Amino acid sequence: MATSGDGRSANPGEAEHVATSPSRGASPEANARLTGSTAAVLLVLLAAEGFTILRVRALLSVHVFLGMVLVPLVALKVGSASYRFVRYYLGSRPYRRKGPPPLVLRMLGPLLVVLTVILFASGIILLLVPPPSRPPFLLFHKASFVLWFGAMAIHVLAHLVDTTRLATRDWIGRTRRDVAGAGLRQWSLISSIAIGVLLGVLLLGQVAPWLTSSVSHGGR
Repeated sequence: MATSGDGRSANPGEAEHVATSPSRGASPEANARLTGSTAAVLLVLLAAEGFTILRVRALLSVHVFLGMVLVPLVALKVGSASYRFVRYYLGSRPYRRKGPPPLVLRMLGPLLVVLTVILFASGIILLLVPPPSRPPFLLFHKASFVLWFGAMAIHVLAHLVDTTRLATRDWIGRTRRDVAGAGLRQWSLISSIAIGVLLGVLLLGQVAPWLTSSVSHGGR
């Protein structure tokens, strides 16, 4: 590329192209967009899942279905956030320039991941094991939910502004083209939802037998 004596491009058209070309797909902005759009979908589904807790026995089918839809989305969100973490600590310059999240959120993140795994794993196991084995998993499920809810509330409030700002950027034409890889990010999100729906449908058949066996064993 030809440059002038002061190091600038001698071709104005070339300089304009470089200045306006989309960011690379692996950039912090691309990662932030995937994280933000996934978080927005999670917020909606988690709110719906929370509503089912108010009448969990009557709404157990919905509770189970939404819980399974959430599983791949949670995995996608954890993967996206972990990618930023790894790139930052491996010394990637773009991620270093962006900087890390506040210290409190960095400390909260691993705890939230652990609590999320316990919450979802205990719920799935609880649905599949026979009645005599349910009490400890039910305890884990309830206790982890209480702790998870507190940690998640802090996490959501801390990231709410960024989530609102980033959630639709890959889905609106005028901002979609700013960062390369929007199509891949869209398909990652859509595929995660589709896989979750399939998992939900597969496990719905467990709900009726679970309720029947729960009644016959004293409502556990």
